[in-house]
Amino acid sequence: MSPQQSSAARLHIVTGKGGTGKTTVAAALALALAAEGRSVLLVEVEERQGIAQLFETEALPYEERRIASAPGGGEVHALAIDAELAMLDYLDMFYKLGRAGRALKKLGAIDFATTVAPGLRDVLLTGKVCEAVRRKDKAGWPVYDAVVLDAPPTGRITRFLNVNDEVAGLARVGPIHNQAQSVMRVLKSPQTAIHLVTLLEEMPVQETMDGVAELRAAGLPVGTVIVNMLRPVLLADAELAEVADGGPRRTAIAKALSQAGLGGARRGGVAERLVDPLLAQAHEHAERVVLEREQRAEIAGLGLPLRELELLGDGVDLGGLYRLAESLRKQTVAHDDRDED
Repeated sequence: MSPQQSSAARLHIVTGKGGTGKTTVAAALALALAAEGRSVLLVEVEERQGIAQLFETEALPYEERRIASAPGGGEVHALAIDAELAMLDYLDMFYKLGRAGRALKKLGAIDFATTVAPGLRDVLLTGKVCEAVRRKDKAGWPVYDAVVLDAPPTGRITRFLNVNDEVAGLARVGPIHNQAQSVMRVLKSPQTAIHLVTLLEEMPVQETMDGVAELRAAGLPVGTVIVNMLRPVLLADAELAEVADGGPRRTAIAKALSQAGLGGARRGGVAERLVDPLLAQAHEHAERVVLEREQRAEIAGLGLPLRELELLGDGVDLGGLYRLAESLRKQTVAHDDRDED
């Protein structure tokens, strides 16, 4: 069976606290999944055009467009969902309104409906995503091997995904009820995984833990926790302990700096004047390492698979995005190999 002939498309939903880089992670995940000839759709629903910026392309229209190739011949397509246009699709699909629906848009009725009923907007967005997941080609195979959704932040992800359950309960019969139930069957199925992006900082980690608890309570499938922008540990454990205990001897540091050609080690010399700034940075680094280890332990307590992505010092350009994608791919392969063992 070829990569394109899987039995069902997988849905990967990426969320995270604002500032954790969830859009970057979603894009990197899409590239990682597209490896080895797979076809992936990357979807955004927040109307920020973040995907277009990452892939250094023009603004995405409300149509699926190929934006990148992956190693092995895979492709990433992208779609920016517009709630108004998604509603026109919905009206045409279930009520065959056609021109009448476009007339409603001109009159502002569509915009009015999606503004006064935010829940309706979320229904339309999730419905469009799930339609892409279920879509088949003429031979009966899924059009995409995977769909990656750059979803709203952790603070509202459960409400965003679970709104169809509420709609299905309110509309007991008819196409709205059936559509909502169909969406929830996809969102709560084994083919869906919700990944949470965090930093090793107290607030993002706490929001991640709260998000996992809410998702689990709602019966939604949690996937992995992805720690983004991980900074390297520059000191060994013994050196970190020495810094925590008050730091190494000033004289020894000044002498080492002097031997490296950074001036004299005597009091008032260039090397001696560098000691205090270096010790301050070492203390700051040691405190950060301790904090990050505490936060990593909190995440480990969730019992979920963990992925880690390095901080790219020069920012995330297209080359950096491919680098992050390869890191995700390797970690996933390593995790799968451990599971087989």
